[in-house]
Amino acid sequence: MIDTSVMHIGLDDTDSVRGGCTTYLAAVLIEKLAQVPVHFVDYPALIRLNPNVPWKTRGNGALCLRFQYPTQLTDDIKQLALTFWEQHAHTSAKGTNPGIVFYDKENISQELTDFSRQAETSIVTLKDAVKLIRKVGAEALGYNNCRGILGALAAIGETLTGDYTYELIAYRVATNCGTKRLVDKESVFNMDQLLQPKVFNNIDVEKRRILITPRGPDPVLFGIRGESADVVKQAFGLVKSLEPVERWVIFRSNQGTDAHLRHVSSMDKLEHYSSVILSGIVSKDPQIVPVRHVIFSLKTFFGEIDCAAYEPTGNLRKIARELVIGDYLEVMGAVHKATKTRPLTLNLEKINILNLNQKLVQQNPLCPNCQKRLKSMGKQQGFRCEKCGEKFVNLTKQETIIPRPLQIGLYVTSTRSQRHLTKPLRRFKQEKQNEPVLLINDWFYLNKNV
Repeated sequence: MIDTSVMHIGLDDTDSVRGGCTTYLAAVLIEKLAQVPVHFVDYPALIRLNPNVPWKTRGNGALCLRFQYPTQLTDDIKQLALTFWEQHAHTSAKGTNPGIVFYDKENISQELTDFSRQAETSIVTLKDAVKLIRKVGAEALGYNNCRGILGALAAIGETLTGDYTYELIAYRVATNCGTKRLVDKESVFNMDQLLQPKVFNNIDVEKRRILITPRGPDPVLFGIRGESADVVKQAFGLVKSLEPVERWVIFRSNQGTDAHLRHVSSMDKLEHYSSVILSGIVSKDPQIVPVRHVIFSLKTFFGEIDCAAYEPTGNLRKIARELVIGDYLEVMGAVHKATKTRPLTLNLEKINILNLNQKLVQQNPLCPNCQKRLKSMGKQQGFRCEKCGEKFVNLTKQETIIPRPLQIGLYVTSTRSQRHLTKPLRRFKQEKQNEPVLLINDWFYLNKNV
């Protein structure tokens, strides 16, 4: 009987502004490992980390491959992966800091899981990562400032035992990289219409744009997000590519799960670069600032914070503009620390309206004779009816309830401006929890004809 082991390989930050893609590197590495052969125990993990860190990569995503293999091949497999990684990572590019981590134990420790959770919600340091790598017996290699080691280790620690989604990523042939992606727009809209709500964030209904195609020089042709491996594979069959697909891979991911958000209970927990959930009452009416941003103040039980809905958030900005003092909200977004010119601010991703306060305005009374709105004759001088000419010195202004255009419920920033981790409305009530993962047949594919 052959002795077997399980290995986890974490990868991060191998691309640059000139091209490359860590998911593509993982896709090719899957092909090479399949020839060893190894037995994959899970889909490759595409883990999005804290979207607020200033040094993030384009989507701040890291990768992990998990597989079972003959123990005697441990060194050979590590050398194969390391050689391939060194050949294809953009190690000399400015701002690129590749990292690779090997962990050859089957079970992921709680310390690794905790590190991953921290990397999704706040800031982790290379010092902490190196200390943990040594403690759990992993191996790591990094280039330049080695920041990619952080993401690689976090990808290993995120086992997606809670909520998760899938993404099928199709790649173009190398000669087409850098050119406009050629995908039939109508086929994407038709796919979304046919498979909703099992697919999400693939189109922008407001602007009638497709969102599956990136714009950079990387080899990604398009990526389809959905609730299951079966549904993204079905969606792939419905999308018409007008250029050759070199290969595709199905990834399991924390995208669209709100994994970056956490509840906080005090002001000192509002850490810069973190994404939080707060509840409170609107304490200052919304103000429109230059470039059409909307800012209002929220009073929580532990302090007050400004909340900003910026112009790119689309519909969310319109909702924020209609709020009034006294509205009770739950808000979600990224914390930006106070500066000399700006107070502590929450950049909004979502507004959950829990209760709407009455909006009252002072109006002149109606004429008792003809029911026409009276005109004021001046302070404390009463009112006059322009229609019948009668004067009324004893009447006073009346408080009138103005209908609100808002309703109680959750409002999310427009699809085009949602972060990878933001849970869209379409995903609510489809969350997964400790569901078993079974690999479907043919979850990765290589087109040998291109």
